[in-house]
Amino acid sequence: MAVLEIYDPPMCCSSGVCGPAVNPALITFAADLEWLQGKGVEVRRFNLAQEPAAFAANPLVKEKLAVSLIACLPMILLDDRLMSHSVYPSRRELAVWAGVEYEPPAAPAGLDLPMAGGGSQCGC
Repeated sequence: MAVLEIYDPPMCCSSGVCGPAVNPALITFAADLEWLQGKGVEVRRFNLAQEPAAFAANPLVKEKLAVSLIACLPMILLDDRLMSHSVYPSRRELAVWAGVEYEPPAAPAGLDLPMAGGGSQCGC
């Protein structure tokens, strides 16, 4: 099955879904990645602030960063091919790239998100 790698810009936690002002795009993207994993796609996610060695170890990522700095992040690779950079792709795009049938997201039913001061391990 496909391997999707996400190289995120520096964030305080691994998904960026923490702290008092969470970016709604990151919430949606995190849900889409979980959905994709449920379809059998292997997802590997790297945060520049926490895992810089992963960025340095990938020649394509390293080269793009050398030219564009962090403006190219997030970078999305599928089976070592650059699929997207600078934006988080939609669930539909992820489905097409990974070769899985698209399913629209279910209506939100309350998210269990870490909140500032509520035990978040990232210190937000």
